[in-house]
Amino acid sequence: MTEKTASFGFREVPEDQKEGLVAEVFSSVAARYDLMNDLMSAGVHRIWKDAMVEWLNPQPGWKTLDVAGGTGDIAFRIVDLVRSRGGEAPRKIDVTVCDINAQMLGEGVRRAEEKKESAIEWVCGNAETLPFPDSSFDAYTIAFGIRNVTHIDQALSEARRVLRPGGRFLCLEFSKVEVPGLDTLYDAYSFKLMPKIGGLVAKDEDSYRYLAESIRRFPPQAKFAAMIGDAGLEQVKVRNLSGGIAALHSAWRL
Repeated sequence: MTEKTASFGFREVPEDQKEGLVAEVFSSVAARYDLMNDLMSAGVHRIWKDAMVEWLNPQPGWKTLDVAGGTGDIAFRIVDLVRSRGGEAPRKIDVTVCDINAQMLGEGVRRAEEKKESAIEWVCGNAETLPFPDSSFDAYTIAFGIRNVTHIDQALSEARRVLRPGGRFLCLEFSKVEVPGLDTLYDAYSFKLMPKIGGLVAKDEDSYRYLAESIRRFPPQAKFAAMIGDAGLEQVKVRNLSGGIAALHSAWRL
């Protein structure tokens, strides 16, 4: 019987080993993850995340689940936007961060304590087997996390399961560059500079080499949109960011 495998960057590894290997990557980079995002994107990741939350358009009273959001970048933005819309009253802001990596969650909790932010719940859990009841959230977000799961289709099915009818799915992920010439520059940066920066700042060149490789293995925009539809989510739409370096995929559970 042929052993099932999964991609880990450009390597194929036994399927049951990928989760542990990914965990090692994020445990290694957790303490400097946000700093590295700023350095590697020259701060552009902040613009992408702002665009994501603006398109989500969260409302007071929503229950929102942010998956693979350990350090809280998306959750804090959601809370800030809802609060600006009159969500100060108790229970008006309800955001849950779910991440499989305890070290990444620890960074998020630390940031929340520094901000004195108590509107976010932090839960350790797997995107493929979410520890929440059916139909329990008004919105599901995931930013730069879905390409790291072992079974993307299972994670998408779980997203649909935990969304209420009428609930919104929104994913921000690196994608396929669609601007001629930019793809060549981006490849050179990803495979030559990104690992070097990771080695100098995060003391972990291998993890950032994996992250660059995992971006290239992730399905391009149209294929990922089809996977979202196959999971039972509807009205799938795509918005490219920075020429397709990243993309937003939106869908609804109807």
